[in-house]
Amino acid sequence: MKSQQTQELLIVFTRYPEPGTTKTRLAKALGYRGAAEIQKKLTEHTLAQIRQLMQFHPLDVCVSYNGGSLEEIQTWLGPDLKYQDQGSGDLGRRMESAFARAFTLEYERIVLVGTDCPGLQARHMAEAFAELHHKDLVIGPATDGGYYLVGLSRNEKILFEKIPWGTDAVLAKTLKIAAQKGLSAGLLETLSDVDRPEDLKHFNHYSDT
Repeated sequence: MKSQQTQELLIVFTRYPEPGTTKTRLAKALGYRGAAEIQKKLTEHTLAQIRQLMQFHPLDVCVSYNGGSLEEIQTWLGPDLKYQDQGSGDLGRRMESAFARAFTLEYERIVLVGTDCPGLQARHMAEAFAELHHKDLVIGPATDGGYYLVGLSRNEKILFEKIPWGTDAVLAKTLKIAAQKGLSAGLLETLSDVDRPEDLKHFNHYSDT
């Protein structure tokens, strides 16, 4: 249910850290249990930054999860947030559904973040919402050619259709579609995701700082 005090929603896409079901590309280097632990720590880092944001920026937060039960997710991340199962379909379909549901609830500015980015900070999310006051679209580019954040001030499901998810063409394809639709777009700082063994240096860098 939408709060009366805000027109902004932050959606967090994550997966329950069950070994063998998450961060499987990291398992070659870390094993399934180690890969799941990375997922757990990245999600907890993201939520810690969101809780910082909530201290100075009124907004609703919805954790959109995959895997695990609602009880398991709430026990892990806390009972004070909203929760929603991601549903079925590829990443684009699930993101499209999350935005559509949020716009139906009459939020005006909606930002969706993943939990792959150890460099994500509260200020990046605050900047994203600020951009949406005068832009249709905001994206946080990732160094691998994808993005760690996407936000909309109008529902444009075409941005999630026919995208080659999991490739280095995701960002470029999304921006091309936005330009063809005449959408105004803002870009945030480029950050690195942690998806593959070669990305672990980014996780270790932020873990050591």
